[in-house]
Amino acid sequence: MANTPTSKQQTIKGKKLTCTVCSNDTFWERETLMNTAKMSFFNLDWLNKKAKNYICDNCGHVLWFMNKR
Repeated sequence: MANTPTSKQQTIKGKKLTCTVCSNDTFWERETLMNTAKMSFFNLDWLNKKAKNYICDNCGHVLWFMNKR
C-alpha cells in the first residue's frame, strides 16, 4: 500500500504559507523535476533542477518553489 501524503502547515522563509485561492493553511508537498527539452532529448531528465510543490489540502491549488543554492 502506498504512503498517503499528510497535509500540514508550511513555513517559507519564516512566513506561514496560505493558499492564494481559498486562504487555507494546510498543504501536502511533493518535488517535481523542471524538465527541459534538451535534457529530455538526451534522456537525462534526472539532471534537471527540482521544484518543491505545496498542494492546498482544500482546493488543490499548487504553489511552486525553486531552491536557490
